[in-house]
Amino acid sequence: MGMFSFIKEAGQKLFGHKEVEDAAAKAASDTAARTRLDELNSQAATAISKYVETQQLGVTGLDVAFDGSSGTVTVQGQAPSQEASEKVALCCGNVGGVQSVTNLIAVSAPADESQYHDVVSGDTLSAIAKKYYGNAGKYPVIFEANRPMLSHPDKIYPGQKLRIPPV
Repeated sequence: MGMFSFIKEAGQKLFGHKEVEDAAAKAASDTAARTRLDELNSQAATAISKYVETQQLGVTGLDVAFDGSSGTVTVQGQAPSQEASEKVALCCGNVGGVQSVTNLIAVSAPADESQYHDVVSGDTLSAIAKKYYGNAGKYPVIFEANRPMLSHPDKIYPGQKLRIPPV
């Protein structure tokens, strides 16, 4: 599936990404800081992995790694569908402190990949649906494509990345 970019400051607050960034800055010249960075990277990967698992996307063998130096998550495992694989990438990327996601998840039932939309101030699911589908009334398609990460159609925020599946 590849690599996706995200807005580092947007998303779920699952770990202290500022602490990770500080440790990463010091790690180049300090062995103790390097050890601390490794610990923080492991804690962040565990937090992200637990968050993905709570979404119940059916992924087996989930393995999440986090590199605080670059803000990159690398995710591997086996997904039952293209949709589940894409949702895992979004779960990982829509976390504060994550700048990019490398999705190496194998898909049991490959399908066409979705498009993605970065939410900006003033966006609504209706406006996004109008842009991609030519019909504002198709916003439920986008809402359902991003469940369970979205709990309500009106609860999107700037910096969030959304799946826009083919219709």
